[in-house]
Amino acid sequence: MRPRIESWEAVASHLRRLVSPTLGKKIAAEVTRSDVAELSNDILDGKLGVASVSNARHMRRAVSGMYNWAAEAGRDYVPATCQPCLKLPKLPREHARTRVLTAAEIRIFWHGLDRADLPWDRKTRLALKFALVTMLRSSELLGAHRDELHDLDGENPRLDVPLKRVKKRRIIQQPLSDLAIEIIKEALAGDQRPYVFASPRSDGPLERKAMATALRGTKNKDGTVRTPGICALLGLQPFTPHDLRRTAATLAGDLGFSDAWIAKCLDHAVAKDDNGTRVPTVTGRVYNHSKRMQQKRKVLDGVTAALREIVGAPAKQASSAIFKGIVERR
Repeated sequence: MRPRIESWEAVASHLRRLVSPTLGKKIAAEVTRSDVAELSNDILDGKLGVASVSNARHMRRAVSGMYNWAAEAGRDYVPATCQPCLKLPKLPREHARTRVLTAAEIRIFWHGLDRADLPWDRKTRLALKFALVTMLRSSELLGAHRDELHDLDGENPRLDVPLKRVKKRRIIQQPLSDLAIEIIKEALAGDQRPYVFASPRSDGPLERKAMATALRGTKNKDGTVRTPGICALLGLQPFTPHDLRRTAATLAGDLGFSDAWIAKCLDHAVAKDDNGTRVPTVTGRVYNHSKRMQQKRKVLDGVTAALREIVGAPAKQASSAIFKGIVERR
């Protein structure tokens, strides 16, 4: 059976890491609103690790979902009135993440990933490049399987991402640019395993946090650096795999592509088309599939052209008007 939510592993992790250490020994029906509120404050104060509004929100959602499930008719693990997450104090607003790599940072990052002295395996570094080129989320691209690749040597190459790896529980058909194909072919060369970005330790794909860990690095229990991250090794300000996705979308915007077209590449819901006309949900999801693929391919091909310009020539020599905003952006 399919799970109720595809991200159940993340929910389980939130319960295990954030809830179990403090509330795990309590009888479920005896947990109060004050208990959850106190746990929220502890997370916000950094008593359970790094202070995080996001973790506090994840904790509340996980606990609320667990109690809703436990109180459903037929289970009755807790009384239906047992809802310790109702009417809790509002959490602080999370700061919007706006990190976008500049042209100079993109160039350093791209060529730095090819350095032979980096302590991170080649498949992980290729996956980071692929994230920038395709705008896909980490979970969507890391599990890429050979069977999901189509028409690589034809006119309409694409990667089909099954719904179990997609945040919105729907299949993504992502067009592949020539640069994306180059990355895939290098990743598959001399490796008969079924996954494009296969793990160096098993026959499965890279772990879900492999790219984030490579960028950030790892530490020992005493806080000292065990393996330096790619950002530190290349002298770049810290960023995450999701920032690569944002960077690619920003490049597309600088090239003049509309927000509606870029949203389709990001697998975001498109409420309005380019002319401002509201798009019915069923139209965007089902009936307008062909047009959507054409638009996505144009955007991703444009991003590839911009990336080739950026990494192939010094910034001051990139004189083409279409790339001027990209090269000069800070």
